[in-house]
Amino acid sequence: MQKLFKFISLAFVLLTNPFSIFTAQADFVSYPNMGSANTQTYTFTATSTGEIGAYFLGSSAAYTNTVSLLVNGVITPESSSGLFNNHTSNFGDYIVFGHVNAGDTLTFQLNVSDTGQTWSSNTSQNTDHSNHIYSASYNGDSAQHIPAGTYIGFEDIYGGGDLDYNDESFLFTNISHVSPVPEPETYAMLLIGLGLIFGFTKHNRRKIRI
Repeated sequence: MQKLFKFISLAFVLLTNPFSIFTAQADFVSYPNMGSANTQTYTFTATSTGEIGAYFLGSSAAYTNTVSLLVNGVITPESSSGLFNNHTSNFGDYIVFGHVNAGDTLTFQLNVSDTGQTWSSNTSQNTDHSNHIYSASYNGDSAQHIPAGTYIGFEDIYGGGDLDYNDESFLFTNISHVSPVPEPETYAMLLIGLGLIFGFTKHNRRKIRI
């Protein structure tokens, strides 16, 4: 009887508060290696000339954060004071971040009000030299009125915090692609691998001649 009562109570909450279901569905993109630093870096480029906007997808942060957009290194007037306050924005809110030209380089910036720190999608601009974002392409969800675009999730704590990259998440439209940029270690491993292959091949040729 007690279990039945709990079930009815839960069903009542879900039916009378559809936002709770909606919130559960909001996290449709997540960092696959939670707890481990994302070593992948990204570059973002505008697809076409016109407005660039974003949809707010949610936040797990206690800190108060906002987002800004830099186009070719210059912050847009629309986002200079920070947009998408994570404690006042609602899932699905849409905001225009500014005007872009096709091919413009885009950089996203998280502004943390509590600490005064800012974290960039460009790792080289971060004071802790850490990657503070996870990004992925998303095909869209018509049921939730979210179009296809580029998902970006931020970490707002020095060093990356808990490394789940969902302290503030949003989806941008009018971005041509997410371009993974290999880390220096990747190039080093590639060169080592090629060197080993070359050495093995050369050694085998010598054995055949003997």
